[in-house]
Amino acid sequence: MSLLRNMFGPYKDEIWQQLAQEINANYIEGGFWNQSKVEANIDEWTVTLDTYNVSTGKAHIVYTRLRAPYVNRDGFRFKIYRKGFFSELGKKLGMQDVEVGFPDFDDQFIIQGNDDYKLQRLFQQPTIRQLIELQPEISLEVNDNDGWLSTTFPKDVDQLSFMVVGVIKDIDRLKQLYQLFAEILHRLCQIGSAYDDDPLVELP
Repeated sequence: MSLLRNMFGPYKDEIWQQLAQEINANYIEGGFWNQSKVEANIDEWTVTLDTYNVSTGKAHIVYTRLRAPYVNRDGFRFKIYRKGFFSELGKKLGMQDVEVGFPDFDDQFIIQGNDDYKLQRLFQQPTIRQLIELQPEISLEVNDNDGWLSTTFPKDVDQLSFMVVGVIKDIDRLKQLYQLFAEILHRLCQIGSAYDDDPLVELP
């Protein structure tokens, strides 16, 4: 075993290849311009795991992210992240925090959205709350698709998006994130906010 492996643990690509095998997903090796990634199919949806680099001018910050495009039926959007100093500052600046009716959960997270009733229905699903609570850090939201994969998405397609600083190499945590995406996408269908169709096919 190499000295670097002893010091820093297994390489990201080694872990992600193992992840792909265990969840029956596709591991796509990166090249000079592109990072490696893992793509898993959940019914008609594709959940993609990759890393993203942001330059601050003096340094590069690496993020781990997961994204899944889907057809947003009613424009429902939400964002959830753990409470902390900046979240409390945001509340003082007027950011709206919605309580979804589960005190232990509400105490841990800032939850925002454009439909309070849909937020409450989404987080009524106990598995979704449990999987979110398992994440030591989380920023999860529905936002506009950003043209990733050089694909032009239909106008009603949004994406479920997760992003945190650093490279996640914990297989159990990554499996939990894929499960979380599956649970949320299915729940969005149940509450009338998503279609279980291929998001890259125009609806009639």
